[in-house]
Amino acid sequence: MITSFDELISHVKECGKKTLAVAVAQDDAVIEAVHAAHEQGIADAILVGDEEKIRAIAASLQIDPDEFRIINEPDMIQASLTAVKLAHDGVADMYMKGVIDTKNFLKSILNKEVGLRTGKPLSHVALFEVEGVKQLLFLTDVAFMTYPTLEDKVNIINNTVEVAHACGIACPKVAPVAAVEVVNPKMPATVDAAELTKMNEEGKITGCIVDGPLSMDLAIDPEAAQHKGATGRKIVGDADVLLFPDIHAGNLVYKTLVHTAKVENGCIITGTKVPVILTSRSDTFRTKVNSIALAAVVAEALKNE
Repeated sequence: MITSFDELISHVKECGKKTLAVAVAQDDAVIEAVHAAHEQGIADAILVGDEEKIRAIAASLQIDPDEFRIINEPDMIQASLTAVKLAHDGVADMYMKGVIDTKNFLKSILNKEVGLRTGKPLSHVALFEVEGVKQLLFLTDVAFMTYPTLEDKVNIINNTVEVAHACGIACPKVAPVAAVEVVNPKMPATVDAAELTKMNEEGKITGCIVDGPLSMDLAIDPEAAQHKGATGRKIVGDADVLLFPDIHAGNLVYKTLVHTAKVENGCIITGTKVPVILTSRSDTFRTKVNSIALAAVVAEALKNE
């Protein structure tokens, strides 16, 4: 079982380098991150975009551009379609966003001819290594699904459980979190959480343990679970997956952790043919490299299915 990003990167190195296709790659932060991934033995990159700008940026960073395969395509939309086709055709194991806007990047993923659709709904997984929490935490969905229905939440769980399995967690504990740990008909998140727990018990959601609703303290703090007398529950402060009721709750927790705690994190989009790396320009260099490493671990698991 992987318990840190250092272990995650070591695992990737054991599996061998993956290939990463980058759409509209003329971005200094992206080139710096894919160079680091190359240096650390995580992935080799195919950079699709304006070759002149890519080479100029690499030179300014004192990076040899010849360590990458570069495909010259100055048009941003065409560059995204060219890059995503590499992943669609199996030439690349992962697909990453460069300086193209998110809307058009997602359009390339959903393209009927060269995209990465699998028939599953897409969802976002953020993996966190938090000082003081012994297990890795998978946060979902903090960036993609806005107001997930009960059916959406089932799909989010299934997508996230696959990522957890790829990280060596054989039976991840999924906590549908809410403001309280009891069902309140006036609080729909608690009703959904109870239904998800029932579906898990009936074998409709598999590969994991679901226990909800849970307040955040009961989900991640064993001492709080002890104090509240909740030790009879299936999750007692040892949740692996935090399933949020909506994007507001998820995004607020995500950004609070990033800006106030000592953390390492990485993010991918799942439900696609290959893992997709959708980072923000505000994400740190380390977050970008961690995201590539997480995608590589998932890519390895998909290859072995």
